[in-house]
Amino acid sequence: MSQSQHISRRVFLQTTGAIAVGATFAARSYAKVVGANDRIRIGFIGAGGMASGHMQAIRDLREKNNLEPVIVADCWKTRAEQGAKILGISNAVADYHQVLDNKDVDYVTIATPEHRHAQMTLDAMGAGKAIYCEKPMTHTLPEAVAVMKKQKETKLPLQIGVQAMSDDSYASAGKAIREGVIGQVVQAQIEYVRRYDKEGPWRVPDLKEDTPKPDDLDWDNWLGSAPKVAWNPHHYFEWRNYAAYSGGICTDLFIHRITRIMKACDLLYPRRVVGMGGIWQWNDGRDLPDNFEMICEYPRGMTVYVLGTMSNRVGIDHLIRGYRGTLYFTPGGWVAKDKDDKVLAEHKKTGGEDILLHHTNLQNHLRKGEPLNCPVELGMAGVAAVCMANESWRTGQMMAWDAKNETMVPANTLDLSHLPEKDA
Repeated sequence: MSQSQHISRRVFLQTTGAIAVGATFAARSYAKVVGANDRIRIGFIGAGGMASGHMQAIRDLREKNNLEPVIVADCWKTRAEQGAKILGISNAVADYHQVLDNKDVDYVTIATPEHRHAQMTLDAMGAGKAIYCEKPMTHTLPEAVAVMKKQKETKLPLQIGVQAMSDDSYASAGKAIREGVIGQVVQAQIEYVRRYDKEGPWRVPDLKEDTPKPDDLDWDNWLGSAPKVAWNPHHYFEWRNYAAYSGGICTDLFIHRITRIMKACDLLYPRRVVGMGGIWQWNDGRDLPDNFEMICEYPRGMTVYVLGTMSNRVGIDHLIRGYRGTLYFTPGGWVAKDKDDKVLAEHKKTGGEDILLHHTNLQNHLRKGEPLNCPVELGMAGVAAVCMANESWRTGQMMAWDAKNETMVPANTLDLSHLPEKDA
């Protein structure tokens, strides 16, 4: 039986919820290395836009959480040096392996383009490091399978950077749904909409074709296992527009939204997924859609719709529909109402979509065995959904999850039930 088949929805609840026996045991084992009151030392892989946010977060938490930034790596050495300056340290390098070889580092933050996440995470686990990896966990589905397998072997903590999981609204909603507050769940909807100006999504204004490569940027290092191409400033500075490095709207934005619904509805792998959209407004050389939407069908007997236009910022309600009522997510938490608008239950959230809280959760996991808010199982399930949606868009086929082989396949190649599955 495959690894993913062993991880039923029930086991997933135990892994991510308050029980979390196995996760707690692994964390306490690792805590013997860190020590309950010892300083946690952190290395940084990547020093670009999102990475600078991580460095600022660690700087802000340094005294309160007893942290010590140790080393920063970026294939563009100047960026590494800028990151080190944020942290008030001098150890800046171009090769991320130097971070992993540093014996003082307890955990590493990986904040690089998506196509580098998997190898860096595997290397970090090979070096015995705990990890905070930005979303998505990996660029491709086979990479996600490999990372989850390695994490199960090493038992090393791996926090995926879906920061909204440090908002307790979704775990609280999950508890209410399990208790039957809104009855049998049949559908959920959510969105991530924006309105870009004339440059389009993720373009850098006035970036020139002939922008030279910085002398201290290791282009081959940045490419990693991606196709070897000559220096291209658009690929480097605007990588989210190209499938060799990113999944675009799905992996950069939808991963934030679908993971919320997964947590609230206790979902793992979708049964079937369709992705639709296109390069409708900015046909500027990108090979990923600028407007996109997806529908996921889950074996528990429900669908999830995600809207992602980049041309209009008018959104839709974030909600979960049940037979007895509807649960609406609000800026302050959630409220569940019946068909007559009577309030069935409500929740005032603690926490939020906060990078400081998400790092603190990992640090508490290392010190005290606190369950991770976004562990590898949730990271893997999110990658499955968004990669299946992108593959559906690319191929024009509905995709399905083949649990036996831990992969996605055209849906018409599997004998899929139209009934809810008992253990889903």
